[in-house]
Amino acid sequence: MPITSIQRGPEDSIHFTAGTVIFHNGDKADQMFVVVEGEVEVRLGERVLEIVGPGGVLGEMSLVDDSPRSADAYARTDCKLAGINRDKFISLVQKTPYFAIEVMGLMSERLRRQT
Repeated sequence: MPITSIQRGPEDSIHFTAGTVIFHNGDKADQMFVVVEGEVEVRLGERVLEIVGPGGVLGEMSLVDDSPRSADAYARTDCKLAGINRDKFISLVQKTPYFAIEVMGLMSERLRRQT
């Protein structure tokens, strides 16, 4: 599910080459990511939980509950991601209430798929 309520500029992007680790399960989280270009594979062990494409987000759970990462993320293709740190996340929630609804909807959708 793409998050449509935020706009990011090219100055905020981070490039990853295919196969690069974006984060590991258990890592401390300092930001979530919006996929600008390419695809990211989210895994738990060998199990692929999701493939996140342009407009999709990953790593949001750790910003919501301030816990370590709960899965691994790898660049499936060359990709460009926009990072959103905790301060920016809180600002987006305060200034753009629909953003919070979109993130909660995404988390709910992912939870439903797992149960």
